[in-house]
Amino acid sequence: MGSITLDKVEKWFGTLQVIKGIDLEIEDGEFVVFVGPSGCGKSTLLRMIGGLEEISRGRLLIDGADKTAEPPSKRGLTMVFQSYALYPHMSVAENMGFSLKTAGAPKAEIDAKVHEAARVLKLEPYLDRRPKALSGGQRQRVAIGRSIVRDPTAFLFDEPLSNLDAALRVEMRYEIAKLHQTLKRTMIYVTHDQVEAMTLADRIVVLEFGVIAQVGTPRELYERPANLFVAQFIGSPKMNVMDCQTDGGRFTLAGGRGGAYAGERPAVRLGIRPEHIGIGAPGDGIADGTVDVLEYLGADTFLIVDCGPLGRITVRADGDTPVREGARIGLIAPPERLHFFDSDDKAI
Repeated sequence: MGSITLDKVEKWFGTLQVIKGIDLEIEDGEFVVFVGPSGCGKSTLLRMIGGLEEISRGRLLIDGADKTAEPPSKRGLTMVFQSYALYPHMSVAENMGFSLKTAGAPKAEIDAKVHEAARVLKLEPYLDRRPKALSGGQRQRVAIGRSIVRDPTAFLFDEPLSNLDAALRVEMRYEIAKLHQTLKRTMIYVTHDQVEAMTLADRIVVLEFGVIAQVGTPRELYERPANLFVAQFIGSPKMNVMDCQTDGGRFTLAGGRGGAYAGERPAVRLGIRPEHIGIGAPGDGIADGTVDVLEYLGADTFLIVDCGPLGRITVRADGDTPVREGARIGLIAPPERLHFFDSDDKAI
């Protein structure tokens, strides 16, 4: 079992409150990702769960038992950090089995657990190597293997891929996803990279200044963001946002164009994702603009369009789009793809 409950959890550093009353239920076997910008409190919250930071107020329950005051060694959790923290003078096998050795486990048990972890992580050919003879991705797998041998209730990952290059990050994302499928253990993963969050998580917890902005599946957060912060944080490139006015059953943008509006209360901002904007002739759609910059990425091309009073709008087009810099185009926005937000930045 590996259910984790946060009950009105707070963290204070003197008079500074960094975690502001978090309530969260994490189910056994669930992969939950904490995501948010730097300084939002995601790593602090993870360290509080792991016991590396004291909980100022509130309770932490693991499988229904109150572990708020328990030291890290009594919580049955294990952490994988951004730094591999491997012993350079030990082999891979010795690094992976070190925690069991210090706990006095029999050598046969240590060997069995190390070899099983090595099999899961495809590290069997490297058990006799020292860390300096491994790649960055292999070292991170050793760090994960060191956690696996402890047979924890849950795994806590604190930005484990941020030291790797782009290609290795993609490879390790796959490895961690497969590891979760194999072990079926609860995993809590902290990252500032929303691509990692979207591809790995069963549920994403978006944090903003020490509070939860929204919790949901990747699809829920992408398609139905609860507020403007989540709408612009989830998705790459981020959602375009324009000022608007609503009057009865219509919305109007700067320049006078608009469309039907069925919201239950007045909206002051309209959002649309770059991939949901179509390209038409001038006069089509909700706005006209001049293509200012083209960003060619192979399969995709991002068009940065100067729309005058509406500002710069990003459009995600096919990589082989015929549109060129300086072209005058219309931006077509399907009504079902529009997001509206009120004066408090809440979704309508």
